Amino acid sequence: MTQPKTWSDRFESALHPAIARFNASIGFDIELIEYDITGSIAHAKMLAHTGIISKEEAMQLVTGLEQIRIEYREGHFNPGIEAEDVHFAVERRLTELVGDVGKKLHTARSRNDQVGTDIRLYLRDQITEIRQQLREYQGVLLRHAEKHVETLIPGYTHLQRAQPLSLAHHLLAYFQMAQRDWERLGEIYKRTNISPLGSGALAGTTFPIDRHFTASELEFGGVYANSLDGVSDRDFAIEFLCASSLIMVHLSRLSEELILWASQEFGFITLKDNCSTGSSIMPQKKNPDIPELVRGKTGRVFGHLQALLTIMKGLPLAYNKDLQEDKEGIFDSVKTVQGSLEAMTILLREGLEFRTERLSTAVEEDFSNATDVADYLAAKGVPFREAYNLVGKVVKTSLAAGKLLKDLTLEEWQALHPAFAEDIYQAIAPRQVVAARNSYGGTGFEQVRNAIESAKTQLL
Repeated sequence: MTQPKTWSDRFESALHPAIARFNASIGFDIELIEYDITGSIAHAKMLAHTGIISKEEAMQLVTGLEQIRIEYREGHFNPGIEAEDVHFAVERRLTELVGDVGKKLHTARSRNDQVGTDIRLYLRDQITEIRQQLREYQGVLLRHAEKHVETLIPGYTHLQRAQPLSLAHHLLAYFQMAQRDWERLGEIYKRTNISPLGSGALAGTTFPIDRHFTASELEFGGVYANSLDGVSDRDFAIEFLCASSLIMVHLSRLSEELILWASQEFGFITLKDNCSTGSSIMPQKKNPDIPELVRGKTGRVFGHLQALLTIMKGLPLAYNKDLQEDKEGIFDSVKTVQGSLEAMTILLREGLEFRTERLSTAVEEDFSNATDVADYLAAKGVPFREAYNLVGKVVKTSLAAGKLLKDLTLEEWQALHPAFAEDIYQAIAPRQVVAARNSYGGTGFEQVRNAIESAKTQLL
C-alpha cells in the first residue's frame, strides 16, 4: 500500500511505505498539537490583520482550528502515519472542515518556522511547570529544616566522618541547589520565549506579514532578528537539557544519601510503606525504589543532552531533517524531570522519618570533633599547625587505646599539652561543635535559623 502524496506535483509518486514510516514524526510530535493549533490561530489572525486574507476567512480558520482542538481533547482526532507530522495532520483536517479556505492557512509560513514556534510554546509551559515543582520540593525541604535545626547528623568528606552538622544545614544545601535550578530555568525561559514565526523556510517571506503581531498574540517576549537563526536555533533546547541534567544531578545526589541513610549500616531514616517496596523473596526487606529510580533515570536526561549536542554540532544553516530528532529527547526529559521531582517531593513529604535518636548517637561515636581540639589549642595561643599535629597524635593514641576523645581524662589531656583545661569537654561536645561554627553560611544553629528565614523569603 502506497502513501498518498504530501508534497507538490514536483513529485510523481508517493514515498515507499517503509520510508514513509521512517520519515514520519506523527507518532511523537502529536504532543505538540495544541501548541500547533494555538500558533496557527495567531498566524491566521495576523494574515487578516495585514490584509493577506479577509477577516471572514480568518474567522473560518480560527473556528475550524478550535474544532480540531475539541476533537483532539475528546479523542476523536487521531491522525495516523499518512499525515506524516502534526502540522500536516492539522492542516488536512482543517481543510476537511472549512473547505478550500483551509489551504490558505500556510500562506507566508513554512513548517520550519512553524515547528520552531510549536516547540518553544511547549517548552515555555513545561519550564513554568517544572519551576513550580521545584518550589514545592523546596518547600518540603524547608519544612524538614525548620523541624531539625538542632538535630545533629554526621557530616562527611570522602564518605568518611568529618564534622557534625545541623541536619537542617544539610537539607538546606539541597534547597540552595534547587534555588539555582529555579533561577537557571527562569533565565532559559527568557531565551525560549522568542518567536521564530515569520522566518519562513530560512529567508523570510515576500508577504507583508507582521511578526510582532503574532509574537504579541502568543505572548512571546520578542522575535528573532535573523530568519536563518530563527529556524535553525536550538540553543534554548540545549540549555533546557543542561538545566534538566543539573536538576537530575541534584536529585540523584540526594537520592544516593537517602539510600545510604535508609540502610541498616547508617539507620538515619526510616522509609514508610507508602514510598517503599518489598522483595519478591526476602520478606524482611524494604527497598528505597524511589531514590534508586531517580538515580537511574538521571542517565536518560544526560543522554538526551549529549544526543542534541551531537545533532547540532555539524548542521549547516538553516533547517535540516536532523532537527526532527530534537523532540523525543526533549519530551522524555520533561517527563523524567517532572516525574522525578514529583516522586522525590512525595517521598520527602510523607514517605520517610528521620531517626533522631540514632542520629544523636551517631555523632557521639567518632572523632569528628578533632578539628575542634586543634581550634581549642589555637585559641589558647598554640600555632594551629602545631596543634593540628598534636591532635593527630591524640587520635592515634586514642584509637590504640579503644577510646574516643570524650573518654580521655583531664590528666591525659594535660599530659599531652598543659593548655588543656576542664573546658575541653564542653568544647568537643557535638552540640557545641555545631553551635560554634557560627560563621556566615555555617552550620551553627544561629546561622541555620537565619538561613531558614532567608529561604522563606526566596519562596515568596
